[in-house]
Amino acid sequence: MSLRTFWSVLRDDLEVALREDPAARTRFEVAVAYPGVHAVWAYRLAHRMWHQPGLQLPARLLSQATRAATGIEIHPAAKLGHRLFIDHGMGVVIGETAEVGDDVVLFHGATLGGRSMRHGKRHPTLGDRVVVGAGAKILGPVRIGDGAQIGANAVVVKDVPAGAVAVGVPAAVRPRPAAWSIDADFLDPAIYI
Repeated sequence: MSLRTFWSVLRDDLEVALREDPAARTRFEVAVAYPGVHAVWAYRLAHRMWHQPGLQLPARLLSQATRAATGIEIHPAAKLGHRLFIDHGMGVVIGETAEVGDDVVLFHGATLGGRSMRHGKRHPTLGDRVVVGAGAKILGPVRIGDGAQIGANAVVVKDVPAGAVAVGVPAAVRPRPAAWSIDADFLDPAIYI
């Protein structure tokens, strides 16, 4: 990765926080006070280390130090796309074989976890523009389609098609309302029942 690309990625991470969080006021504030951004930046370094001979242990140690500092655990082997925004962040877990697309938003307490102790693909794959509500658990090698939204505290153990809304325990897929706008209402499962 060139220095120009590196700075471009860091700038994108700041810009997405400014765009997605109405409380964010300046790039400086985001850079120094947003644990979700710090966790993503540390992940980017740990992920590069993970793929270098002899640096897997230091990569894991960096991810654990970041977890202690931010409350966000991202395995260095996970594959994260561009412009991931982790809002608030405390309690977010992203497992080793998780794959996250571009322009994804994860709220605090979200888990991209496994259901098996076997080797191989055991964590979710999220498409582009997916929003995962606070406390939601997406478990196993399921696929969440582009533009899907996972409601707060939902437990997803099956695939969710592109553009759908999944709410409840276990999560049920609901069609997205025709006049849909992304706001806090999607986090309230009661409006879909």
